[in-house]
Amino acid sequence: MRALLFSLCLVLLASHPARSCGLALVLAVDVSGSVDPREYDIQMQGLAEALRDPVVSEALVLAEAAIMLVQWTGSTRQVVSVPWTRTRSFEDIEALAVTVDGTQRKWRNFSTAVGEALDFAREQFAGAPACERKVIDVSGDGVSNEGIEPRALHAALRAENITVNALAIEASVTDLTAYFWENVITGEGAFVATADSFDDYPARIRQKLIRETTKQLACAAPTCRGADDEG
Repeated sequence: MRALLFSLCLVLLASHPARSCGLALVLAVDVSGSVDPREYDIQMQGLAEALRDPVVSEALVLAEAAIMLVQWTGSTRQVVSVPWTRTRSFEDIEALAVTVDGTQRKWRNFSTAVGEALDFAREQFAGAPACERKVIDVSGDGVSNEGIEPRALHAALRAENITVNALAIEASVTDLTAYFWENVITGEGAFVATADSFDDYPARIRQKLIRETTKQLACAAPTCRGADDEG
């Protein structure tokens, strides 16, 4: 009887192989000098609530996704605040959201090195699980003014099949969305979402994560622009 049960277990395991990781996602958050303490808190709380969104959380669990949180500002100032975390259950999502919400700010008074942030995030995929998709979700409120130009990294990112999407926070720079679209995003289906202010960030990051986690390649909202859009 035991031999029969053991054989049956082997058949069931063979017919239901373990799911692989569907998405490795780096959430890269701007903590440069233009971001005040209230605005930092809005970003952390907004990210936490976006992860709890029913559509986002279900997509992450189904993908058994791996999520990392990175803070970035000027050159040489990037840090992993939350290491790669698998989301195999809704309990995992809630624990991750609590950790993100409670993450302390690393820096306060430095420049905006978007290219350096992308390069740092790119390097982190070396330690990620083998996932179907690799995405960097970078948000910021200013153009890159220090370090590597973001466009200089596009070839390396594409060579590693990494997609970069962006959330432009239009708080202090005119038409930051256009800058991110032309200089920052890259990869298949890459897009830019726009927050009109930091107060608008929570709603926009939720919409952005829905689009990223559900693998939608088109966006009807006027605040989204794809890498292949005209204009």
